[in-house]
Amino acid sequence: MPNTSTNDFTDSFKVAIFLFKWRKTLLFMGLAAAILSALFSSPLFITPLYKSTVILYPASSNSISKSLLNENANLKQDVLEFGEEEQTQQMLQILNSNKIRDKVIARFKLAEHYEIEPGMKYYQTRLYNHFGSNITFKLTEYLAVKITVLDKDPQMAADIANEIAALLDTVKNDLLKVRAIQGFKIVETEYFSQLEQVKIMEDSLTKFRKLGVNDYESQAEMMNRQLAMEVARGNTRGINALEEKLEILSDYGGPYVSIRDALYHEKKQLSYLKARYDNAKIDAYEAIPQKFVVENAYKAERKSYPLIWLIVILSTLSTLLVGMLVIFLVIPGLASNRNNIYL
Repeated sequence: MPNTSTNDFTDSFKVAIFLFKWRKTLLFMGLAAAILSALFSSPLFITPLYKSTVILYPASSNSISKSLLNENANLKQDVLEFGEEEQTQQMLQILNSNKIRDKVIARFKLAEHYEIEPGMKYYQTRLYNHFGSNITFKLTEYLAVKITVLDKDPQMAADIANEIAALLDTVKNDLLKVRAIQGFKIVETEYFSQLEQVKIMEDSLTKFRKLGVNDYESQAEMMNRQLAMEVARGNTRGINALEEKLEILSDYGGPYVSIRDALYHEKKQLSYLKARYDNAKIDAYEAIPQKFVVENAYKAERKSYPLIWLIVILSTLSTLLVGMLVIFLVIPGLASNRNNIYL
């Protein structure tokens, strides 16, 4: 049975001899690869990019009225509570929307900044591709959203990242306002219609009161009691006066009671609509931040791309590996000795 450890040692020794024999060539190739890779990854050939990031969480509630004004504790949402996964996914969708992309492109003149001329072929596609490769939105392991911006200008990278975070509030609130304003107009119409109905009913009751009908039940009871007393006294004048009042009470008492009772229910409905009206008005015309910013972007002091040291190491190792294979397989005269090395 062959001694495996001895064979391994012999093979390693022969490989070491092989490497030593071609050490100058391999050293030259390694140095050349290191120098060339450092040169071609330098700012002369590759524009360095600086990275800035913003980390934020969504808010749990979109509605100000539900967060701050809702009296029902079960339905009330905490304005200070962080959003969950659903709100985070919604935030990502908004960040990836063309509303934010187009606003950022226009505000920072990115077409000019990326040196994309309007007359170029596939102008818009080129612009959007540059935007997508330099500006990304990702979900972190803690369910936060990370905005990452790469740019040749470190201050521009930080400004774009912070601006996107600010635009998130603007865009999301604008989306919410469309429905909130429509809802407010519906509630507003119903509220003022109910308010007018109540006013009409109150005006009717005022007319009844001018006729002497103030409280039908108590008035009727009091007048009938007084009438009985006047009849017992035989006071004709008093009887006639009370009968006139009772006739008015008889003519208008029924409508008075109907309107009075209906007004009670209409005022309850008006109170409900008033609360809905106030809440809808706040949601339609007021706004609160839709996010919690955990980390703002700042101007980077060191570039993030390209990593010259990594490029140099990988290029040098790759060149040495390829060089050894070429020497071993291709160079004339070595092929005849190849089988003897690993016997």
